[in-house]
Amino acid sequence: MGKIKIADNSIWLKHIEDDRPLRDRLASLSAGETVKLEVAGVVGVWERMKNGPDGRPTPGIKPIDSMKRAWTAMQKDRGKVVNIRQVVDADSFLASLALTLSEWDSPGDEEAFRDL
Repeated sequence: MGKIKIADNSIWLKHIEDDRPLRDRLASLSAGETVKLEVAGVVGVWERMKNGPDGRPTPGIKPIDSMKRAWTAMQKDRGKVVNIRQVVDADSFLASLALTLSEWDSPGDEEAFRDL
């Protein structure tokens, strides 16, 4: 689990401490791509920031939807260091698992087992 200091309206990737794999995963996201994170015990959606006007990637993420309101409320505690980690919900996990079981998705299997 990483650490981040509440210091801005966004999270700058270089400020994520103690979790280099998380920082690298977030850095590998494309501009506009989203990820679900738990920050200070609150789970919400964050978006990789859009590229700058010169086309260079902006190395940060910003909260969106309900996480934006939660992060804004946390700004009263600027300077506080909180935990950050990526979360995977059951739907995402099952969707990724379904790809590993694709050998069972044949027309023959559908025919044989459709009424079960």
